[in-house]
Amino acid sequence: MDKKFNRERRRPDDSGEASEQLIIGRNPVIEALKAGMKIDTVYIDPNAGGSASHISALARERGIVVKDASEQKLSKMCGGASHQGVIAVGACAEYVSIDEIFAAAESRGEDPFIIICDEIEDPHNLGAIIRTAETAGAHGVIIPKRRSASLNFTVFKTSAGAASYVPVARVPNLVSAVEELKERGVWIYGTDGSGEDYSQAKLTGPIALVIGSEGNGMGRLMKEHCDCLLRLPMAGRITSLNASVAAGIFMYEIVRQRRAASQGGDTVG
Repeated sequence: MDKKFNRERRRPDDSGEASEQLIIGRNPVIEALKAGMKIDTVYIDPNAGGSASHISALARERGIVVKDASEQKLSKMCGGASHQGVIAVGACAEYVSIDEIFAAAESRGEDPFIIICDEIEDPHNLGAIIRTAETAGAHGVIIPKRRSASLNFTVFKTSAGAASYVPVARVPNLVSAVEELKERGVWIYGTDGSGEDYSQAKLTGPIALVIGSEGNGMGRLMKEHCDCLLRLPMAGRITSLNASVAAGIFMYEIVRQRRAASQGGDTVG
């Protein structure tokens, strides 16, 4: 087996283009972790012994998600290469802290404008949300460590490169992150069909917009921790929109109201 091939490989996506950078095998993954390479997730066969536990510890020290994967799944991921029970998936950008998102807002002299993705598991949706967040001037995106798409190369491609510019924080618990934002003066606006018409809400000042998952919307706890719920009026027979499309509409209403406020105009209506 060619050592270079075993160290790094790109897995094709459905279009046949390279989408994910894989680091295959124990020693290559250890060296990548020690070197500080951008790594999104480390997959480890739970039956793998030896240095597998050391690799798991190194990854967790860096805040990298570690997931169990069967030998069969790992073999499928790398096309049958010798993986020794360990594969790492590269990230397209470094994750940041919530403090860094606030710093981005402060550096621009603006009130924080943050997007919270509540279990957005489709990487194409997450990529599209990040792309719109960048064009709308959002200061950062917050995602959970579990049950969420992450900064892999599919997200990078779908975001048209915006994932390189928008700070993304990955947190262990979204509800705790929301409470931290509240303590720092940020108002939390959830998106749900039971909320008030988004065009009638005042969306200026420090704000975080929560976008729920594709199938189930926001979780119950997240909904309970929002300061206000917003909805989009639906005039047709279809009662919901794609998560990234809905996110774009809400984001640009925030943009519209912020601009109107800065020019001394009426922000609502």
